[in-house]
Amino acid sequence: MMLDEGFVSQVRGIILESRDAAFRSVDFQRVLMYWRIGEKIVLEDQQGKWRAVYGDKLIPTLAKALEPEFGSGFSPRQLERTRQFYRIFPSIGGLKSEFSWTHYRLLLSIENDSKREFYQAEASKNFWNSRELERQINSQLFERLLLSNEPANLLAIAKGDRQPQNPKEIIKDPMVLEFLGLRQQSEWYEKDLESAIINHLQEFLLELGNGFAYIARQKRIHLNGDDFFIDLVLYNRILLCFVILEIKTKKLEHSDLGQLQMYVNYYDRNERLPHENPTIGILLCTDKNDAVVKYSLPENQTAILASKYELVIPNESQLLAELQKEIQKIDLIDKCHEGEKTITGRRRKGKKA
Repeated sequence: MMLDEGFVSQVRGIILESRDAAFRSVDFQRVLMYWRIGEKIVLEDQQGKWRAVYGDKLIPTLAKALEPEFGSGFSPRQLERTRQFYRIFPSIGGLKSEFSWTHYRLLLSIENDSKREFYQAEASKNFWNSRELERQINSQLFERLLLSNEPANLLAIAKGDRQPQNPKEIIKDPMVLEFLGLRQQSEWYEKDLESAIINHLQEFLLELGNGFAYIARQKRIHLNGDDFFIDLVLYNRILLCFVILEIKTKKLEHSDLGQLQMYVNYYDRNERLPHENPTIGILLCTDKNDAVVKYSLPENQTAILASKYELVIPNESQLLAELQKEIQKIDLIDKCHEGEKTITGRRRKGKKA
């Protein structure tokens, strides 16, 4: 008797789904076990008798009793981590069943509370596995978004307490594309980078930001006898708008912005529906001059964004340096505004006199 392949496939799916659920359940029990051990250690330590009599030897003594029977998962270092786990996550009801112990171990490595809350919210919202969470932490996602956002706004968006109002609140600069497996070299062509992005589309959309969906590649538009081809057309369901993405394997030039502006105008006038928001254009480039971007575009516009891309994960010091530059720019602008107000005030006083 021959069984229907569809029937066999459905049964196989049930088995695999149940197996995955069982693995997740076992891993969460591990999370609960470590939390309860951490609770016991903290409560025992708070009684003060160990500190009074033995100094800080509660954890080493407990490890000595447990390791021979239960293995290295109960070493002094691991038990210290369970104490930290309980202190940072003091409510057992707040633990997320979709998180493995590896998730929590990565979160425990983050000292800054706001930063940790951000990654916890993003990992839960986007269903990141522990490997993806580790990549986002290593690629300094929080710091990259912080370059153009206030920490409070960043955390509110991650938690879902606030919807993004501006493309800069979800689009990163720089973008880290190390998963493409490309090397930084002068002879790269734009089609090579574009092909690599398409081959790693899922990772690219995740790196780009929340809510992006793929629409088209090399989208042809015909303008009065001339043909043009847009590198990538995406859609963002959070911002409710088309996103035009142009890829350059060189430093940004003002003519690149003009080309992208033309594509954005075309989509606004021919493709956008009445209920949708204005189209956004993103220019990916190896480097950019912020002054060129500023003076090539209308003042206070939000439709065109220029973002650098990195083919390797930048280290923390590089991103902190970039963040410091942005802070200095803001301080300089504030000082200029204060100076303008002072001059204006003096002129008004002079007129009254």
